[in-house]
Amino acid sequence: MGFELKGPVLEGALVRLEPLEHRHAADLATAAEEDRGTYEFTWVPRAHEVGGYIDAQLARAAAGRLAPYAQISRATGRAVGATSFWDPRCWLSEDRLDAIEIGFTWLARPAQGTGINAEAKLLLFRHAFEEWHVSRVDLKTDARNARSRAAIQSVGARFEGILRNWSRSWAPGEEGRLRDSAIFSVTAEEWPECRERLEARVEGFVARV
Repeated sequence: MGFELKGPVLEGALVRLEPLEHRHAADLATAAEEDRGTYEFTWVPRAHEVGGYIDAQLARAAAGRLAPYAQISRATGRAVGATSFWDPRCWLSEDRLDAIEIGFTWLARPAQGTGINAEAKLLLFRHAFEEWHVSRVDLKTDARNARSRAAIQSVGARFEGILRNWSRSWAPGEEGRLRDSAIFSVTAEEWPECRERLEARVEGFVARV
């Protein structure tokens, strides 16, 4: 039958990750327009594009390529961004997931730096390593995106290198061009130390609330 990529609700103290649905559209449309100054290298839908964006993510999910989430702020109960499990790889057996990527991630500007990103990564990593028993979780971003690279490294992922002309560019004025991608990962062997660091980091954010 093969591995079926399904993401359950993942609950934290700061964020709840809910499988993406159209009921999240109004919140996401508001979140996407709050301050777009940090989206220079990341594609985030405009308010009028959110319905089509959700349709596209659900189509990828139906094809088994993606498990998309809305990121719900526990403080407000509103969706403040999105993220996904993406690109499942079953190398050793069709029934066992060996590697997964976390991608399609964005957060409204006011939600950045609040601990939501750190806790969302903790929840996603924990599910991937402790429920699916993957050997590897990877993340990538535009190699020029210093803010995103710093955020990825802050959750404990290791930089592996630059893959040249690896995926399409989302930078303004670069339509139809490819970008270099910075690749990061956490392996199963590194997960216990990464988990400890992430849990302590999240606890620090929770203590401030």
